[in-house]
Amino acid sequence: MASGGAKISLKAVKGTRDWAGPDLLLRDHVFETITNVFKLHGGTPLDTPVFELRDILAGKYGEEGRLIYNLEDQGGELCALRYDLTVPFARWLAMNNVQQIKRYQIAKVYRRDQPAIARGRMREFYQCDLDIAGVYDPMIPDAEILRIIVESFEALDQEIIIKLNHRKILDGIFAVAGVPADKIRPISSAVDKLDKEPWEAVKKEMVEQKGLPEGVADKIGQFVLNRGTLDEMIQFIKSDADLSANEEIKAGLVDMELLASYSKELNTFNSVSFDLSLARGLDYYTGLIFEVIQKPQDAKDKDGKKSSKNADASAVGSIAAGGRYDNLVGMYGKKQIPCVGISFGVDRIFTILKAKQGDKKPPSRQIDVYVMAFGGKEFDGLLLQRMSVARQLWEAGIRAEFSAKVKPRLPQQFKAAEEVPLAVILGQDELAEGKVRLKTLGSGKPGEEKDKDEKDQGILIKRDDLVEEVRKLLAANGATGTLPLR
Repeated sequence: MASGGAKISLKAVKGTRDWAGPDLLLRDHVFETITNVFKLHGGTPLDTPVFELRDILAGKYGEEGRLIYNLEDQGGELCALRYDLTVPFARWLAMNNVQQIKRYQIAKVYRRDQPAIARGRMREFYQCDLDIAGVYDPMIPDAEILRIIVESFEALDQEIIIKLNHRKILDGIFAVAGVPADKIRPISSAVDKLDKEPWEAVKKEMVEQKGLPEGVADKIGQFVLNRGTLDEMIQFIKSDADLSANEEIKAGLVDMELLASYSKELNTFNSVSFDLSLARGLDYYTGLIFEVIQKPQDAKDKDGKKSSKNADASAVGSIAAGGRYDNLVGMYGKKQIPCVGISFGVDRIFTILKAKQGDKKPPSRQIDVYVMAFGGKEFDGLLLQRMSVARQLWEAGIRAEFSAKVKPRLPQQFKAAEEVPLAVILGQDELAEGKVRLKTLGSGKPGEEKDKDEKDQGILIKRDDLVEEVRKLLAANGATGTLPLR
């Protein structure tokens, strides 16, 4: 009860969630998998504050800026919760005069969006970013970012499509179509909705809300509704006399031709769709832009019907996005530092992976061995001996547990070990001989293996051989969860 007798509402704030047990283990798996790819490419970790000065964030996100969480005045500083990890990174580069770095960061960001938890759209969520900052030859870092995307999703066993476009090409298309310069960003934001809305709805927004002449909107539609491979779309643009004559489009095509060449060498070419409707609403992008989506699948269940689980997973939208932003750092410092980066939407990736698990119940904890004891009438619980064996396993880097009761009952111990692959069973007579019993546990499914587990006492081994024997059984069972050895 709160003061005055008011009842407290016990719930997570709208657009947020608690993480525990199997969900948290799955999310940590995503973190670890992507981080390993970042490290493989020489990434350096960075952490920045969860809130920034409002002036740092202001004017960087276009129409999306309305989603920033502003904080109350804190001692004369007007602050806001970070909207993404890119702008804080740019601020850090300028503040520390860093000229070159390949940095990664995993942290929470905040947006006053309308949440849809089932689709992985939250108000508080994790982003997992890697950015390459510095002056390099054109499109080489961009090509490596695409390689990092492919490697990360291959490691997560996900089939993806990388939708990409180039801001110079898109802006050139708008210019050729007759969009006034002051309407390019608003029209760009409208076009960016084509992955969620039909062309007629987007055209209506451009004409009725943005004030664009209908003829100009129709001409935009002739171009932006096209997509294909890098080679196909480069040829499509070159074949149009108006597009190929535009200087911005010419510059963008040079970049895309380089990218096509590099992507074939890095084996990312077939994962890419050059999509002229991709706009990315953030104002700071200057060159290549991209979004990652799940590869569409007509998944069916065993009855031949379309799988609802697959539909739920596909509904999350983009699961990673990024692009080149060459002018952002210069807004905070005296020198421009070109950058290109990718941001993985961890919560949306989690939603897909969890849907993929289906009805299979994942373990709620990661334990390799459960240390238990049993005996007759004189049984005292062997607490000290259980502690000693657990310590022996911990010191060897093996994850172990035992009951926090002095005299635990055997059925209670087997119940606690349901999700654990191995058990060390202690008995008074065996301990007197310097031996323990080691056994492989069953599935832990109620009524299926429980009786068998309790009757099977395992193999008798020397206490001194315990660690070696545990490792052999874990390896045989395909368990890889032991910690680094000392």
